[in-house]
Amino acid sequence: MSLLPQDDLFSNQPSISSLLNQLRRSTLTPHNRLKSIRADAEFVAQVASAFSTNPRDSESGRRKRRRRPLVANERCGSWYIQPEKKDGSAYFKSTDGHERAWKFSTRRLNLHLIDVIEQNDGIIIVDSTRRGKRMPDALSTTIPIWCTVLNLALLPNHPLSSKLFLPPYLPASTHSQITALMPSFLSSLKELNLTLPTSLTKPLRPLWITQESSLPIPTDSDDDAESSTPNDEEDQGVIFQDYRPIICCTASRRVIGSEVDEGGYIQGAGDDTENWAMGLTPDVFWANTTALLSAPEAALPDLIAQLVEEAKVQRRSASSGDGTQSALPRKQLTPCISVRPISPLDLSSPQTKRQDECLILLTENTTPKDSWIQSPTHIRVGLGKHKTASRNLRLALAEICSFAALFLEKHDSVTSTPNTSSDSPPSNSQPPQIIVACDSGKDLSVGVALALSCYLFDEQGRFRVPDEKASFTKTLVKIRLGTIMTVYPEANPSRATLQSVNSFLMDWRK
Repeated sequence: MSLLPQDDLFSNQPSISSLLNQLRRSTLTPHNRLKSIRADAEFVAQVASAFSTNPRDSESGRRKRRRRPLVANERCGSWYIQPEKKDGSAYFKSTDGHERAWKFSTRRLNLHLIDVIEQNDGIIIVDSTRRGKRMPDALSTTIPIWCTVLNLALLPNHPLSSKLFLPPYLPASTHSQITALMPSFLSSLKELNLTLPTSLTKPLRPLWITQESSLPIPTDSDDDAESSTPNDEEDQGVIFQDYRPIICCTASRRVIGSEVDEGGYIQGAGDDTENWAMGLTPDVFWANTTALLSAPEAALPDLIAQLVEEAKVQRRSASSGDGTQSALPRKQLTPCISVRPISPLDLSSPQTKRQDECLILLTENTTPKDSWIQSPTHIRVGLGKHKTASRNLRLALAEICSFAALFLEKHDSVTSTPNTSSDSPPSNSQPPQIIVACDSGKDLSVGVALALSCYLFDEQGRFRVPDEKASFTKTLVKIRLGTIMTVYPEANPSRATLQSVNSFLMDWRK
């Protein structure tokens, strides 16, 4: 007798593939991720101890032991460094180091690192990567490209500047292909016409550290302890005699198989936070590690939500300052334009505003255009959130630029004076200020500042309203963006935001 489908004992049983996927999802839990992050952070701390340096004090001439600065490659790297031990951030993208898509980014110049590198005989840059990879492309390729381009730009006459160093596991063909691209990479940097750092005395050279590496034995000396063996080169922490070391530290242990076989350990646990962190940030995690790691898995979502909300309340309280909008901290990008995060003060009842300040608020709730203008010095543009906001920015920029132009025309005698440096802070005779604020102070506000800089100011930094003959080029936008990113390395305008700015400026007459 033949069986009917409903009589088949195995017809409703999950497949092996389905069972494995369920098992993998049960392993990739927030608790396992946080536990893995803490374990990898211990390795990063070991690397920091092993690669301490012993520079000579410029005043006393004595050598003092201290660790090299720990720099997080954002966003992932910050998870692996306790906030009190983090000395800065870097912005090297793995996409710039992908095979046959190699690039020197003029958006992410990271020039702010040069002085730190020179002062400390190098830095340690921390990042991680997903399961199966030795190290992220940002560390294996993007940073080596950056080192060589900066060497050629900052030390053009040094005999070692042109050398490209890549991890030994990469093939010789990769080395030769990237080397062939160096002249074009260098030209793209020179095209920006930026004022470059002058402190570097030795070329930069990358060094790669993973959990498979053999680390030097850490010194017993504490930070800032005076050295008793100033002539011992190894004790001085010297890694390269002729280079400044860029120590590229991959925080996570490499997992070849499945996470299921690793007892809950997750390689690159700090990556893809939008898919698992539920709003948790590295600062909130490290401030509450005991509570988070001891909580049952089922209780974690509610606990994280509570901690995230408490952190938001603290930030809002801190950002209110002395209760006046003018006193809120902001980043000056040009003599006339600055950016900052939105404060609760911005969204509260109207306050008395200075007539020499124009406030452009970019809010996360979508609002109709006819409701934007609040006063001659205040416009509140509701763009929405995330990619929607970046797309809506394209249509809003014409209104924003016109509003800013009307404000600046009232101060034309001040803004028409040329500025010798477009990135210098305001002088004693402070020009009128345009303050652009968005949720983060790093994305949409920077995009609007870039558009205003290109649209309303000429090459000498003088205010002008473009006439019908005016045209804007991608080169101009790239140069102005390079200047902004040099002044404000933490800025992070998204690709969609920059596309909206480019689209507006290329087609502004339409």
